[in-house]
Amino acid sequence: MSETLSEPAALTADAEALLSDELIAFLGCRTPDTWVAWALENPELLLIDHAQCEKKAASTAMNLLYRYVNQPLLLTKMSQLAREELLHFEQVVKLMESRGIVYRHLSASRYAEGLRRHVRANDPERLTDILIIGALIEARSCERFARLIPHLDAELAKFYRTLVKSEGRHYEDYLMLARHLSDAPIESRIAFFTDREAELIQEPDTAFRFHSGVPA
Repeated sequence: MSETLSEPAALTADAEALLSDELIAFLGCRTPDTWVAWALENPELLLIDHAQCEKKAASTAMNLLYRYVNQPLLLTKMSQLAREELLHFEQVVKLMESRGIVYRHLSASRYAEGLRRHVRANDPERLTDILIIGALIEARSCERFARLIPHLDAELAKFYRTLVKSEGRHYEDYLMLARHLSDAPIESRIAFFTDREAELIQEPDTAFRFHSGVPA
């Protein structure tokens, strides 16, 4: 990985062009430069936690498959998503192995739990909140991949470019399902979670993770 943030502006613009205007507007803030620098200082942790995030994403999709068996569209989308996330997990583990990085357990960041603590207790509101959170996590992942791409070696940058596209579809699917399955408009709920997500992204953290805030 590169050790600098002083990459040509054209490379950054090219990577950011991978993101849709809708995705950028959906997020409440951009990832701070201090997080990008922190990531470049911790290349092993970046890949290990990335692998864990892919595994957790597959687990979330599987949990939804088991809980909401009466929702055909959700079943189809979550089945596809789970398979794709597990493939990404395998790809990250293989990449780590080729670089001599040992996969190990890391403690979770406060990010996902900081969002899920606001999930309402009963359905259909509970499902709406979980789907909105899923959309935010996937959108943030896309944005962070794009932020990192200009500073990475060619192999990892190429891999992350492919992930921006696939995770972008996951963001769109989660948001579509949230709107499709809700009995009421969800824009106020989206705004609520967008604000909470932006707070988590901009607040200080003591341990680096893929979805951590800025270094304390």
